[in-house]
Amino acid sequence: MEAEGLDWLLVPLHQLVSWGAAGAMVFGGVVPYIPQYRDIRRTQNAEGFSAYVCLVLLVANILRILFWFGRRFESPLLWQSVVMILTMLLMLKLCTEVRVAGELGVKRRFFAAADNKDEEIRAPPRRSYLDFDPHYFWHWSSFADYVQCVLAFTGIAGYITYLSIDSALFVETLGFLAVLTEAMLGVPQLYRNHRHQSTEGMSIKMVLMWTSGDTFKTVYFLLNGAPLQFSVCGLLQVLVDLAILAQAYVFARHPPKPAPHAVHPASTKAL
Repeated sequence: MEAEGLDWLLVPLHQLVSWGAAGAMVFGGVVPYIPQYRDIRRTQNAEGFSAYVCLVLLVANILRILFWFGRRFESPLLWQSVVMILTMLLMLKLCTEVRVAGELGVKRRFFAAADNKDEEIRAPPRRSYLDFDPHYFWHWSSFADYVQCVLAFTGIAGYITYLSIDSALFVETLGFLAVLTEAMLGVPQLYRNHRHQSTEGMSIKMVLMWTSGDTFKTVYFLLNGAPLQFSVCGLLQVLVDLAILAQAYVFARHPPKPAPHAVHPASTKAL
C-alpha cells in the first residue's frame, strides 16, 4: 500500500530522470568542444586541435543516421548525431578561418622582415577538395569546400543505403562502421600528440569531458539495451581517451627539448 501511495512521486521522478538522461545524451557530446572552441577563438591558434577529429565525427554520425533508417534505435541517439554534425561544422569553420588568417599573417611578417616593399603580398594558394590532391585532403582553404565534401559523402552513402536497405547484413555492417569510426574519434589527436611529443594547444578539459561523456554514454547504452555496436564503440572510446590523458601526463613530466630554430609547420599540418 505504501509503495502504491508513492507512485504519484516515483512515476514523474522516473520520467524526469529519463528526460534528463536523454537530454544529456543529445547535448552532452558537444560539451567537450566548448572549451576548445573558446580557446581557439581567444588565441586565434588552432594548432593544438586536429581537424581530423571533425572528419571522424562527421563520417561516424552521418553513417549512424543512415543506420537508423535500417534499424531504428532510440531517438536521443539520432538527435545526438544531428547536433554533433552541426557542432563539427562550426568547429571546422572556426579552424579554417584561423588557419587561413595565420598563413596570410606569416607571409606578411616575412615580407615585413625582408623589407621588400615592392613585392606584392599574395594570399596563400587556394586549395579545394575538387583538386583531388591527397596531400591536402581535409586541409582546404574554404569552409565551403568542407560543406560540399560532406554533402557529397552524404549523398553517395545515402544512395547506397537506399539501394541496400533490405539487406540485414548491409544494415548491420553499416552500424558497425558507424560506431567503429566514432570509436576512432581520439586517434587523430593521439597521433598528433605522439608525432609532436607534446599536448601543447590541446584542451585538457576537452579530453576530461570526452572521458566522462564516453563513460556516461557507454553506461547509457548498456542500461537501455542499445545495439551491441554502440556498447563496443563506447568502450573503445574510453580506452582511447585514457591513452590521451596518459600522454598529457607523460609529456608534462618529460617535456621535449625546444628546437634551436623553431618554425611552426603545425599551422599547415596539425589541421
